[in-house]
Amino acid sequence: MESKKVFLVSIIQEGRFFVARCPELGVTSQGESLVEAQSNLKEAIELYIESFGLEDLPGVSANSYWTTMEVEAEVADA
Repeated sequence: MESKKVFLVSIIQEGRFFVARCPELGVTSQGESLVEAQSNLKEAIELYIESFGLEDLPGVSANSYWTTMEVEAEVADA
């Protein structure tokens, strides 16, 4: 029986690559495009579940919020 799980995912651009992470599982992948990074991470998560099963997976928090925040930072002269 298949079931669907929802995981929190973070994707950031680092240079010419998009790095996709699933912090709940500690799984990371990358791609040269956002779509490729998402696809690669989905495959990595599926392989993780195939290897380790669903029994010990953490519960997914329905109240997870990720955002960006701008802060003032003083840069010291070199």
